[in-house]
Order: sequence, then C-alpha cells, then structure tokens
Amino acid sequence: MAGADIKAKDKGKNASGKKLIAQNRSARHEYFIDETYEAGISLFGTEVKSIRKGAVNLKDSYCRIINGEIFAIGVHISPYEKGNIYNRDPLRPKKLLMHRREIMKLAGLTARKGYTLIPLSLYFSGSHVKMEVGLCRGKKLYDKRESKAEADVKRELERQVSMRSSRYIDKD
Repeated sequence: MAGADIKAKDKGKNASGKKLIAQNRSARHEYFIDETYEAGISLFGTEVKSIRKGAVNLKDSYCRIINGEIFAIGVHISPYEKGNIYNRDPLRPKKLLMHRREIMKLAGLTARKGYTLIPLSLYFSGSHVKMEVGLCRGKKLYDKRESKAEADVKRELERQVSMRSSRYIDKD
C-alpha cells in the first residue's frame, strides 16, 4: 500500500525530483545559452497557488541586477481567482534568491557586451519554487536559420530511421 502512495506522489516529476511548471521555449530559439544557474524565487501565497495551477508565462521575461540583488522582470503569474485582496500585480518584479558571489559574478558577466540573463524554466524542487536562469548571448538571423536547418535534418533522419525499423517488424 505504501508503494502505491509513493508512485502517486512522484507522478509528473523527472528523475531528479523536479516538477516542471513552465519553460521559456523562445529563449532557446533567440539566444545561445552559455551557462545556467538555479535560483530560488521570493513569492507570496496566492502566487504559489497560481503557479501550482500552471498559470505562469515566462515569454518576454529577463533578469536585472539592481543594488546587488537580482530580479526577474516580465514573469507573468496570473492572479489566483480565489485570492481576492491578497492577489499581487501579475507582472511585479520577482526577487531571485542566489548567493552574493554568484550575483556579483553574473553582474560582471552581464556588463560585457551582448550578455543577458534570461529565465529559462520554473519548477518545483521539493516544496520550493526554483527558476533556472541562463547567461545568454543573442543569436543573429543567420544563426537562427542554421539552428532550424539542423533541427530539420535531425527530424528527417529520425523519420527515416523509424520508417526503416517499421519495415522489419513482422506483421502477423
């Protein structure tokens, strides 16, 4: 009986125990991701309830370092419908929780030309909400075309492999 409870609890989690809430797919198309960092995120109760329902949008969001603190700007967390007066502004800047030396390192790296911090994903790690932040460089138009061409070739190759393997399956 206890084994069944454990399986039901782990449903929706990947092998590392992280339950993905939202991803910023356009970031992988628009930027080269050089490094990724994990950060906690400071939220209010109604925001966490909205996140549990999956009402989050990371598109067009970015991170800024202000006075030695890092903030995620443009992360849209929809208001919780049962939250009434306790709901917060959906687009308010969310403070990210990282070690001071990591923030200072990122401040130095983003001061370089062409680097920016982009939220890549939002997930639960245990009962805590975490954000994966990427140190990114913008892609040029020809880089985007090249990435798309590589994806098309890979997809076509997979299609050919699956067609060949389906030929050899006995149809009894």
